[in-house]
Amino acid sequence: MTPLSTPHISSGRQTRIAALFDVDNTLLPGEASEVRFFRFLWKRGLVGWREVRDSIGWVLRSAPPVSLHPLRERKLYLAGKTAADVRALAEEFCRFDLFPRVSRQGLSCMDDHRRAGHHIVMVTGSLDFLIAPLATLLEVPTLLAARLEQQQHQFTGRVCAPLPYGPGKRELITQLTQDSGIDLAQSFAYGDSPGDVELLSMVGHPLVVNPIRGMGRIAQRNGWPTTTWI
Repeated sequence: MTPLSTPHISSGRQTRIAALFDVDNTLLPGEASEVRFFRFLWKRGLVGWREVRDSIGWVLRSAPPVSLHPLRERKLYLAGKTAADVRALAEEFCRFDLFPRVSRQGLSCMDDHRRAGHHIVMVTGSLDFLIAPLATLLEVPTLLAARLEQQQHQFTGRVCAPLPYGPGKRELITQLTQDSGIDLAQSFAYGDSPGDVELLSMVGHPLVVNPIRGMGRIAQRNGWPTTTWI
């Protein structure tokens, strides 16, 4: 890893230093994991045009109408689906689709933190059962991800609060810090979008990876370094 690609990583064995990794377009460059998972479920016949129509209708009924944020809070394409069936398909999808796409630079960075004794955390607005198998494969001990409400062993489509996006990430990381004694001033964070501003603002060593949706300008304004992972 070159000095320009990430802040200097020193040993954290005498301190409680964390490395907080966003997932979509950070550890997993490119298209969001849920978009790929939807296509996977479509091919398996578990979702179809009805789920597309319901999701579009939900966005149009929400405000502001140009925002996709309602889709982060409500997963109508999974409403009424049996949780065990979806989880089994998610594990298969993760092993054969997500895991091979993990960024080489991201893996190298994670290994550097592991050797330094840092506590590695994946924090994502994606679904917990979709990313948990990836966290296991990467030997990441802590995952903060979106959780879906269940009733009678079926998903309702509602995401349980707090949603790990924007202020929700701050809330979850604050709780994690209180529970574990992590020193955020010495910790590291990696994220790609405006939804990670809260995350990056909390640590002493932020790095913007594969910036999108104006994140390059935000990084420049805050004096945060940027890099590209593929």
